[in-house]
Amino acid sequence: MTGVVTAARLEKTVTVRINQSFRHPLYQKVVRRSKDYLVHDEQGCRPGDQVRIVESRPISKRKRWAVEAILRRAAEAVVAAQAEEIIEPTLTHEAAG
Repeated sequence: MTGVVTAARLEKTVTVRINQSFRHPLYQKVVRRSKDYLVHDEQGCRPGDQVRIVESRPISKRKRWAVEAILRRAAEAVVAAQAEEIIEPTLTHEAAG
């Protein structure tokens, strides 16, 4: 299966979102679904990378998939913007004084 890395917070574990679309058998409307998988990563994936995952032996309670190949790397600008978003806290209120 191929999907996009959405999070890489843990060491050697990434979250991959697999998107699926199909046409409803009765109403003929296109239905889109997505599912997140915890995937074992030995290759150093970053958020935004497109990867191919394969089924593997159980590695932990929820981790039964492994990254087979990185198909496309995320742009450096996208990765940097996501890192800044996580690091910089947003201030919603001014300090009362």
